[in-house]
Amino acid sequence: MLNSTAIMKRYLFICLFSLGFIQINAQTTIHGWVKDARMHPLIGASIAVKNGYDGAITDSSGNYSFVTTDQGQDTIEFSLAGFGTTEKVVSLKGESVTLNVVLQEAFNELKAVTITAGSFSAGDSKKGVVLSSLDILTTSTNADISSAMRLLPGTQQNGESSGLFVHGGTAGETVQYMDGAVIQNPYYSGGPQIMQRGRFDPRLFSGTMFATGGYSALYGNAMSSVLLMNSNDLPEKSEYEIDVSPIAYVNLRTQQLSKDGKSGYGASYNYINIWPEMQVLSTYFDITRIPVYHTANFFFHRKTKGGMIKYYTEFSHNDVGYTWQDIDSLALKDKINVANNNWYNNLNWTENLGAGWKMVWANSFSINHDHIVRSILGDGDGPVSFAPEYYWMNNKIFTYSNTENHLQSRFILDKKFHHLNAIRFGGEYNYAHTSGYFNNREINFKDNYGALFAENDLYFTSDFMLKTGIRAERSALAGKTKAAPRVSMAYRVGANAQLSAAYGIFYQKPEANYLMYNKSLDFSKSTQYILNYQKSTTNQILRLEAYYKKYDNLINLVPATEINDYPYSNNGYGHAEGIDVFWKDQKTFPFKYWISYSYIHSKRKFLNYPTSLQPDFITPHTFSAVLQQFIPNIKTQVNFSYSFATGRPYYYFEPDLQAHTYQLKKQGKTSEYNNLDFSIDYLPDFGKTNKKINIMFVATIKNILGLQQIYTYNYSFDGSYKQPVWPMSKRQYFIGVFFNFGRDRSEEIINENL
Repeated sequence: MLNSTAIMKRYLFICLFSLGFIQINAQTTIHGWVKDARMHPLIGASIAVKNGYDGAITDSSGNYSFVTTDQGQDTIEFSLAGFGTTEKVVSLKGESVTLNVVLQEAFNELKAVTITAGSFSAGDSKKGVVLSSLDILTTSTNADISSAMRLLPGTQQNGESSGLFVHGGTAGETVQYMDGAVIQNPYYSGGPQIMQRGRFDPRLFSGTMFATGGYSALYGNAMSSVLLMNSNDLPEKSEYEIDVSPIAYVNLRTQQLSKDGKSGYGASYNYINIWPEMQVLSTYFDITRIPVYHTANFFFHRKTKGGMIKYYTEFSHNDVGYTWQDIDSLALKDKINVANNNWYNNLNWTENLGAGWKMVWANSFSINHDHIVRSILGDGDGPVSFAPEYYWMNNKIFTYSNTENHLQSRFILDKKFHHLNAIRFGGEYNYAHTSGYFNNREINFKDNYGALFAENDLYFTSDFMLKTGIRAERSALAGKTKAAPRVSMAYRVGANAQLSAAYGIFYQKPEANYLMYNKSLDFSKSTQYILNYQKSTTNQILRLEAYYKKYDNLINLVPATEINDYPYSNNGYGHAEGIDVFWKDQKTFPFKYWISYSYIHSKRKFLNYPTSLQPDFITPHTFSAVLQQFIPNIKTQVNFSYSFATGRPYYYFEPDLQAHTYQLKKQGKTSEYNNLDFSIDYLPDFGKTNKKINIMFVATIKNILGLQQIYTYNYSFDGSYKQPVWPMSKRQYFIGVFFNFGRDRSEEIINENL
């Protein structure tokens, strides 16, 4: 007989054997693969039993396999950094289970794509920025925002005209905004053939978005482009600045931050008188009234509970007079005097309302007055007059006095949802009143223009988003209502690279100088298609863009014998298509540089063009390059900018009074445009600590090579003589010293050159 100890050992062995047999039979093998949405294997993905300890990690092929002893219903969890977690419920019965899973990339707001078709960003925000605020100040453009934008692709080098000529459009087709409200007269007034600089100091703004086309439905009344400028919120610290130049330039500026850091204000006064420069420069024009510019501004910004209120006001005055040889009689001279007063006001209230809602109320009000007297001088510089049959000479003799009041109020509601999805909608109201006289003709008309708009941002993933919008516009003066749809999208095509596309219809009211003759003119229209590729890293940006633009209802005119009888219509049309290339690099070389190139093919039938022709403000090829380098050892930054453009066409149209049209009789093309500018900034106190004053010396030379630049040619009335249009002088100079009390920009300069 077996003793009790032996019986117990045998019983224990049978129990353990039975338990192990059951355990082996309860094991379940789980295997499969894990891939991304493009069906690429995902390496290192974690697979685990949610309520247990068993699991595995995918191999280099995205495959996995593991064994679990858990039984019954359970959850298998699949996860990988950068992707959303996926769970699968399975029944564990000891049988092999195959689970193949596709993980969707997790939404990353910082890496989400944005629309880049037709838009360049400039400012202090790093995402998507092409130019920094410091770039605008130091590109040899004398701190003029529009001049800096002309160094980007898509713009034309039109040195004789103010404004931005974008993607085949005239300067009047580009509209500028400050803090969401329109700037009706962004440039100082001047006479013909001389470009005027912008009224606004770039140091006012922390961000600028230059849309060369395909822009948001929130904006309208611009067929080609919008330039959106956002002012600084609050000053970083209180400061004073004095800028002086022997070339009669003085700028006094201060901005103050409150002790509680919740409000700030600033004021500045700028005075320019170029009489000293005229004493050393040889000019094409004979200056009869020295150009003088006065500008004074004030701003106040205040934080609210969930946002900020901003108010800005600026008053400017400029005065200039000059003479030049009359084109129809070499024995006579043309004379013009221009005086301008402009008062601009801007009020913006932005407030977060909670639950993802934001309100923006943007307003602007301006009064602009121009007084222009043009005459023809004979012997002894006395004014001369002509018999009525010499109407082409009489058309050059006039007095024009004009006052334009403009009010705009825009209200926008913005709702943010999960994953950057958003809707925004609102409306705007514009009131314009133009009054004055042109010789004996009274000018007096008003327009009430309104618009409603809505758009949405729809993110399917962080790699793909769609923006759709609609804008409805109505002009009471024209008695017309228009609807303008807009669609754009962005899709990531690789690391730091994306494709964007945009489509839209854009309407614009006729300009005031046409409405004064025909108040029933209709909106002009452009239809745009844009395809854009952008690849950007911290130190490099590559942009490639192609576009097509179709114009309808452009302003057309027929000749008349009296200046008051010019009839305008909407019978014009045109098109423009081209490519833009932009490359910015501060990695390959020890200096920062960028280059841009544009090709455009454009034709129009508008104004006095009898047929579809290449516009005289368009050249097919433009190129620009900018180089900047800060040299710490000598405390100096050097800046070069070079611009090139092929020749522009010029035409002689002979009036055909019998057929009420023009005949193209002569045409030609200007020589190539080449311009090299240079500026240097010296900071004598760079690197010093605890400075009470920061000093910077600045020197600029425009057209350093002294090349004779011819912008275009004008023809005499009978076409027998053509006259070149060139800059006021071959070169322009600026030297100055800036004294700043309270702010040191040394670190900013260093960071921009890293």
